[in-house]
Amino acid sequence: MNAVDVMEVAREAVTVMLKVSSPVLILALLVGLTISLFQALTQMQEMTLTFVPKALVIFVSLLVFVPYMLSVLITFTEGLMDRIVALG
Repeated sequence: MNAVDVMEVAREAVTVMLKVSSPVLILALLVGLTISLFQALTQMQEMTLTFVPKALVIFVSLLVFVPYMLSVLITFTEGLMDRIVALG
């Protein structure tokens, strides 16, 4: 395995990480921005108002996106194992 192959695997790993984490992070960002806007408009500074909805949205989004995340991870792992077999 040369440096080009290592860089290709590293690039694929970063891409997989972004694909797996982005749905949950984007939803958490949108909920956080919405709640922050609501707090700014109403001048209500309650800490649980930011934490509880974000935690619920993250939990629900994890339940919804787990099949997609697993398929991306399985595809990456199978490709990685194929590369390992091709080396030996």
